[in-house]
Amino acid sequence: MESQYNHHHQEPAKPEREDLSAEKAEELNNAVRFGTIETVRQLLEKGTDINSKVSDGWTALHSAVQANKEEIVHLLLEKGADPHVKKDNGATPFIIAGITGNVNLLKIFLEKGADINECDVNGFTAFMEAAWYGMEAALRFLYENGADVNLGRVVDEEKKALNKGGVTALMDAARQGHFTLVKALVKEMNADMNICDNQGRNALIHALLVTEQKGWDRGKEDIALFLLEQGVDVNKRDENGKTTLILAVERQSQAVVVAILERNDVDVDDADKNSRTALMVAVETRNHDIAKMLCERGARTDIGNLLEIASQTYSNGRIITLLQKYGSSPIPSQPRVQWTPTSKRWGSKLQDLYRRYRPMIGKLKIFEYSDFRIQRSSQGGVYLGFYDVEAVAVKIFCVSENSEREKTCLEKCRTSNHLVKVCGWEQWKACLYLCLTLCEMTLEEYFKVNDNANMKSKDILKTVFMAVNELHGFGFGHQDLHPSNILIDVSGKVFLADFDKSRKITDDQKDCIISEDLQAKCPEDVADCMEIEDLHRSLKLPDKNTQASEQLGHLMNHPYFWNEEMKYMFLTKVGNESDIKTYKTKHQNSTSEILKALNHEEHPFKGWTTEKVHQEVLDCMGGPFQDKKKPNKNKRVFEDCVTDLLKLIRDLDAHYSEKSEQ
Repeated sequence: MESQYNHHHQEPAKPEREDLSAEKAEELNNAVRFGTIETVRQLLEKGTDINSKVSDGWTALHSAVQANKEEIVHLLLEKGADPHVKKDNGATPFIIAGITGNVNLLKIFLEKGADINECDVNGFTAFMEAAWYGMEAALRFLYENGADVNLGRVVDEEKKALNKGGVTALMDAARQGHFTLVKALVKEMNADMNICDNQGRNALIHALLVTEQKGWDRGKEDIALFLLEQGVDVNKRDENGKTTLILAVERQSQAVVVAILERNDVDVDDADKNSRTALMVAVETRNHDIAKMLCERGARTDIGNLLEIASQTYSNGRIITLLQKYGSSPIPSQPRVQWTPTSKRWGSKLQDLYRRYRPMIGKLKIFEYSDFRIQRSSQGGVYLGFYDVEAVAVKIFCVSENSEREKTCLEKCRTSNHLVKVCGWEQWKACLYLCLTLCEMTLEEYFKVNDNANMKSKDILKTVFMAVNELHGFGFGHQDLHPSNILIDVSGKVFLADFDKSRKITDDQKDCIISEDLQAKCPEDVADCMEIEDLHRSLKLPDKNTQASEQLGHLMNHPYFWNEEMKYMFLTKVGNESDIKTYKTKHQNSTSEILKALNHEEHPFKGWTTEKVHQEVLDCMGGPFQDKKKPNKNKRVFEDCVTDLLKLIRDLDAHYSEKSEQ
């Protein structure tokens, strides 16, 4: 009999039945794509699995929808094809119908229970696919049936970490140059022009992008002009840090450049990640007319060696003359100023930012680009920056009640010890830039990257208690306590941050606000620690006889925060209590509630006399004042109970020095 494995120890080939099944699936898919409905029917009558898959997870139903063969789709569904089946990339027949734009098929799959907003693994919905491929009838049908117009592509955390996802149908239509669809989305379907994808790009940026598949054409120019006319935000960047103005200059679209410049909130000197300004790009592309417009708008001619760039190209005399007219001159190379960062985590990025040209916002140097982003936020993010040459974390807000609340709180708390400090602030256009102490990481990040963290949880928690108590002393409640709002600087010092939800403590709301902060600080998921369990109860159910404003001060003295010496001293004092010092307390004073509680049969120190303490120590401490000539006279025998353990601790403290060194 032949061996089950060949001489290479490889598994034998798959059974012929599996090969036949795969062949039949391939045959069915080919019949759907290239054959007739009769061929498909014959294959099904022969027993071919209707839901079998070929390469990439395609089923016969997927293939029929892609080929726009409605009659075959009906047949497959009648014969039991799964209307919700997914390809390997998660695409359903319904999503593919959005690509082909077949409204009849979209209706069928909705009737079969398709979710109007179902998406594949890359976050594409049928609505997005219709926008991408310019399928206007399908787009309108899906909108009328409840498709989420402003839904951004939902992706997993791994893709999100790479800034993928978040793209909307409007961005897709703009990127592909479908002007009619863009107009319908904005005017009729209320698509939000200023939603950004996970790279911070809005619909205007997508309209200005070019790819190998889709270059720049009149349709995309019309889209850009339409969006600008509708008031789209012009202060966004692409993935390379290029502003809308720089992109428009790269496209050499004079009309779009004019439309952007007419918006007075554009910084004509803003630069991309390579420190290239719009004027540099105009000079590089030899576009005299655009360069002239930029110079007339006040573009700086002393940034970069523009004359050198212009002179590298023949017949560029007009631009050289233009630059000289507006004050450009050869710039001699200068040695770079050395600057040494103190931050370990952000050091290299800060050096990069320090060397770059950036237009200043008052005393602030900042580049709102993903390379320099510390943290995302719903408001505008936190970025690295320099305020008056000091490295800072810059929290960006749209000017609002929240921004004023945080600014007011920080300014009132400037003299604090445990709250993050405000170094300064700037306001530009509709944004407030709060410049704060630069820290290395949040508490949440600290415990993720430091498995053997140097700081103990209780030390951190006590510092947070002190910070909140300090905040209350300044007259504010935090109202948003969680690990991402607790920061750690390069020296390991802990600070409380994020005060945009803070509330001013008023007399009528004092107890309520402080109680909310106390309960928000309850430590969770700490097992086998009676002290923290008691602290948890104290925070959740504070002492009714103590005012809320005094609770935190009391809780900072809770045993959970005691060091070893404090715990030891406390135990020696307990061991000195008259009830416990009594001889054989386990059997006497049965009326004492303390003794009953301590000497409970199920106490957690069971076996301490035999398993935890060496017998020689017990013998030695058994009679501190016994007669040396009669060592066993009145010798104490420690019993396996809590009160005798307390006696031992008390005796060690009182008589340790009297014992022999051995």
